[in-house]
Amino acid sequence: MNFLWFEDFLVLAETGNFSRAAEERHVTQPAFSRRIRALEDWLGTELLDRTSQPARLTEVGEWFRGVSEELMVRVASIPGEARSVAEAHSTTLRLAATHALSFTFLPRWLRTLETRTSLGPVQLMSDVLRQCEALMHQSKVQFVLSHTHPMTKGALEVDGYPSTIVGSDVLVPVSAANQRGDAMYSLDGPRADPVPFLQYSTDSGIGRITRAVVGDRLAHMKTNVVFTAHLASVLRTMALDGRGVAWLPRTLIEEDLASKRLVQATADSNWRVPAQIRLFRSHGAIGKAAEDFWNAALSVAAE
Repeated sequence: MNFLWFEDFLVLAETGNFSRAAEERHVTQPAFSRRIRALEDWLGTELLDRTSQPARLTEVGEWFRGVSEELMVRVASIPGEARSVAEAHSTTLRLAATHALSFTFLPRWLRTLETRTSLGPVQLMSDVLRQCEALMHQSKVQFVLSHTHPMTKGALEVDGYPSTIVGSDVLVPVSAANQRGDAMYSLDGPRADPVPFLQYSTDSGIGRITRAVVGDRLAHMKTNVVFTAHLASVLRTMALDGRGVAWLPRTLIEEDLASKRLVQATADSNWRVPAQIRLFRSHGAIGKAAEDFWNAALSVAAE
């Protein structure tokens, strides 16, 4: 017996045509017919009346159609159930975080959580937000840490994943300093030339936020996109090199601002974008170690 036979039978029951069913299953018609006949031999009875066109299910075939549908649903659920069993006994936390938070916020935050619970091994996957969201959808991680903003909802928020705010940040428009210590490129006042702009790609969560909050305002200014990248850390390097203005998380550039290697590109506070740092968790059971981690995060966030 082969599980492929059940899938073959369901396609044939739907189409009633051996040629079309064989095409959908990407096999030749003779090979497909042999697989259906092998299934009937295994059951010891015929499932189809081949004298009619299209082929019709016998009474046993109608019964077996329901059995096959139930069986395929059950088979499809087995990998997820196996992962759930493994989750229940796993002490390893699987966490995805955007690059900017992996470098800055995450280490300090984990130290705070360790005062509330004993953390086991942590497996960190650091990537752009879109990939972090995909890892959660594929059940490859239990948690995702990212920047969020009320004006734009990411895939995890849209899909109703439980979450809690665990910190805050500000996206600051910055530029390298000139010899006088002022911004090399300023968003203030009249300007003859367009402001060179360092832009995030569409995969970036920070880019998603900046476009939602200041995108319209930027569209009415003279700007010139000179560089595009996924990562805030890359745009930071380009800003330090004097290439243009970038909106960067304050958590990433605190030392740069203190040393005046980077300076704010405007005195207008409306250009600064407050952001939340939010922890998302997987739906359903995630195991005791992960639940303890989640409860510690909730406890710290409530303070």
